[in-house]
Amino acid sequence: MIFRQVPFDHPDAVKLNDQVQLEYAERYQSEGDATPLDATMFLPPRGLYLLAYDDHDRPVASGGWRSQEAGGEGYSDGDAELKRMYVIREARGLGFARRILAALEDDARAAGRTRMVLETGTKQPEAIALYTSSGYLPCAKFGHYRHHDESRCFAKPLSRP
Repeated sequence: MIFRQVPFDHPDAVKLNDQVQLEYAERYQSEGDATPLDATMFLPPRGLYLLAYDDHDRPVASGGWRSQEAGGEGYSDGDAELKRMYVIREARGLGFARRILAALEDDARAAGRTRMVLETGTKQPEAIALYTSSGYLPCAKFGHYRHHDESRCFAKPLSRP
C-alpha cells in the first residue's frame, strides 16, 4: 500500500469521488452527497487529501480532512473534518480505511487541530463500525446534513501522544 498526497481535483481523486457518490446514491436513494467541497479546502496546512494505491498502482482508497471553526453549522474551533473516506469494493477488508484514517489523524494533529469530526449515515454500518472501533464517539450534529434523521456525527480528540 502506497499513500500519495494529491489535490482533491486530481484525476484519481475525482475517479474515486465519483464512485463514492454512486454508492451514496445507491444506499440513500439520492443524488449523492451534496456537501459543498472544493480542492482548496484540502490544501496543507489547513487540510490534506490522501489516496492509497495497491501493488498495481491502482487507486483503491481515499480520504481527507479540512479545517473547521465554530460557526453556524455546529463545528468547534480547532476541528478537523474527515471527508470522502472511501475504499473500492474489491479492496475492502484489507486495512486501507484504517491506515488512511490514522494517517489523516496524525496529519491533522501535527497541523494543530484538536478534534477530528465526521458525519456519516445510518446506511453505512461498516463506516460506523470503523469509526467507533477507532475511538470515535457520537457527538452533537454538525455540517450540511445536521438536520437529517439518517445523519450520524462522531468526534475524537486529537490529543498529543
